[in-house]
Amino acid sequence: MDDLFPPFEPDPNEPKPRRFKPVPFRMIAPNMITLMALCLGLTAIRLAFEGKFEPAVIAIVVAAVLDGVDGRVARLLKGTSRFGAELDSLADFVNFGCAPALILYGFALFHLRSVGWIVALIFAIAMGLRLARFNAMLDDPNRPEWKKDYFVGMPAPAGALTAMLPLYLHFLGLSFEKWAAPLVLGYVLCIALMVVSTVPTFSGKTMGKRVPRAWVLPIFLAGVAAFGIAISYPFEAMVAISLTYLAVIPIGAAQYRRRAKLEPARPERANPDGAPPDEPARAGSPEASGTAPSNP
Repeated sequence: MDDLFPPFEPDPNEPKPRRFKPVPFRMIAPNMITLMALCLGLTAIRLAFEGKFEPAVIAIVVAAVLDGVDGRVARLLKGTSRFGAELDSLADFVNFGCAPALILYGFALFHLRSVGWIVALIFAIAMGLRLARFNAMLDDPNRPEWKKDYFVGMPAPAGALTAMLPLYLHFLGLSFEKWAAPLVLGYVLCIALMVVSTVPTFSGKTMGKRVPRAWVLPIFLAGVAAFGIAISYPFEAMVAISLTYLAVIPIGAAQYRRRAKLEPARPERANPDGAPPDEPARAGSPEASGTAPSNP
């Protein structure tokens, strides 16, 4: 029988089957946070269709918090990747472009029919254009280090959260009837223009890297107080944060102009793909293949 059925021996000349390289968990964890934020954005759209605007707004706020966490977790775990950067941008478009636009349309803009829907479209498309421009400007070799303290235009999470200011006021008892729809429309349109503008706004990326030892305990107490206020008075806190952020924009722009005037003139350098120095590198160039930071 052994002669009839010899034992199987693999052909040494036959190529071995390819095995996929295991992916470390540190590469998966940030993307899981991004996916949870995306689920919240999609859930907010469903809640808006059902007329449950308060939980829909809370879902967007939590998604914004997770959006600020995933990038920092990726950098902390050294789990940044191009896949994560693209997933983050797609999630941001849904969470801070599509979802707030649909929520605002269902809340007040529907009173204006087609005009209200056009403004909702403008807001969503403005977010998409802002995210595309952000990705195109990654790793610009001609961008000075100090400019990392500023965003070009209003970042996507801030634009979404400030655009929903009328909803916060409504939850606090301010009535938004049909007559107020044009006011909401004008406000949302202004936020959409700020999102795609070139007005510099504070990024806060370099804040808190080094904290004086004497400030540690006061910062702990301030953080606990801020968390307690946000939990006890969520919409009052969102109104205060939104108005404060809008008031700080002119201050940030003025500070940016002052720092730009102090910057010495730099010799022009061409990018590796031949693009002018003031233009971002193309997506296929080495400069555009880096990892996108969080909170565009």
